[in-house]
Amino acid sequence: MAIYTIDLIQAFILGFTIGVSAALVPGPMMLATISLSIRKGWKTGFYVFTGHSIVEITIILLILAGASSFIMKDMLSHIAIIGGISMILFGMIIIRKAKETVAMNIATSAGRLDISSGPVSAGVLTSALNPTYLFWWLTAGSAIIMQQYMAGILAVIAFIIGHWLADLGFLVSVSSSFSRGKEFLSRSTHQRLLYICGAFLIAIGFFFIISHNNVAAMI
Repeated sequence: MAIYTIDLIQAFILGFTIGVSAALVPGPMMLATISLSIRKGWKTGFYVFTGHSIVEITIILLILAGASSFIMKDMLSHIAIIGGISMILFGMIIIRKAKETVAMNIATSAGRLDISSGPVSAGVLTSALNPTYLFWWLTAGSAIIMQQYMAGILAVIAFIIGHWLADLGFLVSVSSSFSRGKEFLSRSTHQRLLYICGAFLIAIGFFFIISHNNVAAMI
C-alpha cells in the first residue's frame, strides 16, 4: 500500500512538472490567453483551460483505449525508447526557447493576435491545431500515460490531476496578471524556469531510455 501511494505521488509530481514545463514555453495557447484576458478579464484562463482539457482528455482516453486493447508487451520497450528520445528533444527545445524568451516581448506578440473566437474555443483550437502539442502526445505523452497505466488507473488519474493543476494554475495566473496590465513573470525568472524544466525533461527522457526493459517487464 505504501509503495502504491508513492507511485501515486510520483505520478502527480511528474504530471505537475510536465504541465509547468509545457505551459512556460510561449506558444499559441499562452498568447491567446494573454490576448483574450486583456479584453475579457482574469476568468479567461479558466475558460481557455476548459477548452484545452477537452482536447487533452480525448487524447488520453484514446491512448488508454489503445493501451488496453492492442498494445502488446513487446511494444512497450520501443514506446519507452521513443518517448524518452522525444522528451530529450523537447527538453532541448525548451532550453533553446529559454534563450529566445529574454529577447521576446510576449505581451506585444499577444497584442498582435486577432482572436474572434471565445476563450473556450481558443483553448480547443490552440491545442487541437498545434502540431507540437499533438506530436508530444503521440510520442512522449503516450509513453508516460502507458507507463502510469501499468502502475494502475489511479496513477493515470494522479498524473492527469497534477498536469491539469499546473495548466489551470498557470493559465489563470497569466490571465489575472495581464488583465491588470502586469507581466506574470520577469523575463529573467521565466528564462531560469525554462532552463530547469528543460533539464528535468531531458533527465526523465534518459530515465525512460535506460529503464525501457523494466517498462516492458511491468506487465
